[in-house]
Amino acid sequence: MDYSAKEKWNRLDGERSSYVLRARKCSELTLPYMYPAAGTGSASALPTPYNSLGARGVNNLAAKLLLSLLPPNTPFFRFTINRETIRAAESADLLGELDYAFSEMEKEIMDEIESMQTRPIMYEAMRHLLISGNGLIELTPKGKWRFRGLESYVVERDPSDNIIHIVTKEVSDLAVLSPEIRAAVYMESGDVAREVDVYTIACRQESGKFDVWQEVAGCEVADSRSTYAAEDLPYVVLRWNRVSSEDYGRGLVEEYLGDLISLEGLTRSIVEASMAASRMLFLVNPNGLTQARTLQDAPNGAIREGIADDVSVLQVEKYQDFRVALDTMDGIKDRLGYAFLLNTAVQRGGERVTATEVRAMISELESSLGGVFATLSEELSQPLVLIVMGQMLRKKKLRKMPKGMVRPVIVTGLDALGRGQDLQKLDAFVVGVKDSLGPQALVQYINVQGYLTKRASALGLDLNGLVKSQEQIQQESQQAQQQASIEKLGPSVVQGGAKLMQAQMQQGQQMQPGAMTPNG
Repeated sequence: MDYSAKEKWNRLDGERSSYVLRARKCSELTLPYMYPAAGTGSASALPTPYNSLGARGVNNLAAKLLLSLLPPNTPFFRFTINRETIRAAESADLLGELDYAFSEMEKEIMDEIESMQTRPIMYEAMRHLLISGNGLIELTPKGKWRFRGLESYVVERDPSDNIIHIVTKEVSDLAVLSPEIRAAVYMESGDVAREVDVYTIACRQESGKFDVWQEVAGCEVADSRSTYAAEDLPYVVLRWNRVSSEDYGRGLVEEYLGDLISLEGLTRSIVEASMAASRMLFLVNPNGLTQARTLQDAPNGAIREGIADDVSVLQVEKYQDFRVALDTMDGIKDRLGYAFLLNTAVQRGGERVTATEVRAMISELESSLGGVFATLSEELSQPLVLIVMGQMLRKKKLRKMPKGMVRPVIVTGLDALGRGQDLQKLDAFVVGVKDSLGPQALVQYINVQGYLTKRASALGLDLNGLVKSQEQIQQESQQAQQQASIEKLGPSVVQGGAKLMQAQMQQGQQMQPGAMTPNG
């Protein structure tokens, strides 16, 4: 090793600093406590924005992303079997058994994910991604997730966008470290401080695996070195938007920073002007007959001598200027509402706004996040599943599967948008056939079993035990016919016919080949 973790941190810290400055500016107009200014402590006063639209938008979109990427009581991934395994399967029953086994494994993994307190960490990560565009999720040795903001880690990527180095920095109490580390700190600083910086570095090797170790005061912490495969690395580096040739991402707030700055300035002007306009001040003509003291000392409802024209109320004649500022603010609010998927921006003004119109607007807005969903599926959802699977396999909580037989596929986010569009097209096709050719055409040309299968697939539902099979339908049809015959002809006639048919079948089985019939 020709460098230390601290040296690597110092070398990469320069590039990261510019992203931190932008994150602080974006945080100041949305959630100031996310990225406070340098030197801010727990007792320091934070800036208070004059409007809450930025904070509301970030919290709203973060909650929607959390529900989309990690829906409750539903796996956000699904195991798919490769085509070679499907072709090698001897029957459909075997594939059905495999699907059932995989669904059970999906539930076991989801239970493990829920027990790791994943949702609070994911919500925190979504808010950081919206504001700064970056974040790091770490799996601690205790099996819990931990989130790190942009200020506590650095990352380096190669030209192909693959991660080369990850370095994290945190402050630790010296008392919890080993005597060797405490001695090394004393040798470096000449004094035993109460707190020291602990660096953790993940370095990619030529084989594709990562070496991970910790350092304090330039010394490697004993028993801290580990080697991980790329898919098992307990670090998930997140980005909101990818930018070519940049190691870090860009956030959504940065894209609309101009609107947020303009809205903040206009809101402050309106608030301060409204406070000035709300001040009540009376003016008395110094050359008039009415005295100022007469009005000042008079109680409510009193009668005093004076002339009304001698008294006036000071007014701010700026209503039209306020109107221009308010109209500009409304336009900015609408743009930001669409950006953060706020419902107030979706519903247009008017008394007759249909639910279909609102759903169409919401679908259109959510489709605009398709690129973000693609990035988060690849850099968040997929690594999350692989890390949890690897941990469960090492703890023998999960059955080991043959390598290359199955792979987890993310079924939320971008895939959910695609399935939603398939559902809309499917329903539009059926409604179009009914309106154009009539209900009879649906019965004549549409395969009901195929329609139900495609609709369940678009909704992400499992048809097992939900839709009747062809055998069940035929059996129920035969039972219905028999019941109708019993009601029409009577039980004795139906039973006699059944006995006659059974006797004829037995007689045909007893006849030898080539034998003559009784009439022959």
